[in-house]
Amino acid sequence: MIRTATIKRQTAETDISAKLDIDGTGKSEIVTGIGFFDHMLILLTKHGFFDLQLNTDGDLAVDGHHTVEDTGIVLGQALTKALGDKNGIKRYGTAYVPMDEALAMVSLDISGRPFLIFDAVIPAERIGNFDTELTEEFLRALAVHAGLTLHVRVLSGKNSHHIVEAIFKALGRALDEATAKDNRIVGVMSTKGML
Repeated sequence: MIRTATIKRQTAETDISAKLDIDGTGKSEIVTGIGFFDHMLILLTKHGFFDLQLNTDGDLAVDGHHTVEDTGIVLGQALTKALGDKNGIKRYGTAYVPMDEALAMVSLDISGRPFLIFDAVIPAERIGNFDTELTEEFLRALAVHAGLTLHVRVLSGKNSHHIVEAIFKALGRALDEATAKDNRIVGVMSTKGML
């Protein structure tokens, strides 16, 4: 089964196109207009072994909020579409990632029940032209539109770049684990028979 999705989303605030291959090798072509955010998405795909082509044209003259949040929406929709009926996936994924003094944990369930717990302090308000409070907004949009129960905790860290980078790397690794196929699973990993 080919697990790919192409999503196009256009609003008065953003124009986004994305092509996602869950069973990729970590290759990406990403342009959002926010350099640090591009870097984080590249790390997510690299550590998640996803291939992603993403172009986001947002109203950056206002600020980065719509660009970052709507990118999370589109990536969530792409994950949902690419996973299809979710047959055979492991469903759960957890990853701890250290980045020098920072340590982030991401644990998730592709449950169909969107929920975000974000327990992180990011000291700097900005990293480059990225507003760090948008980290949580991206994760919330992704969780809602991919149907993820998503827990993100930063266990240590002082450097804001390191903290956010550890989060995105851990997210990629947890998604890789959760979306992986397991031949022992017949149907979906749920006694309900659906996710």
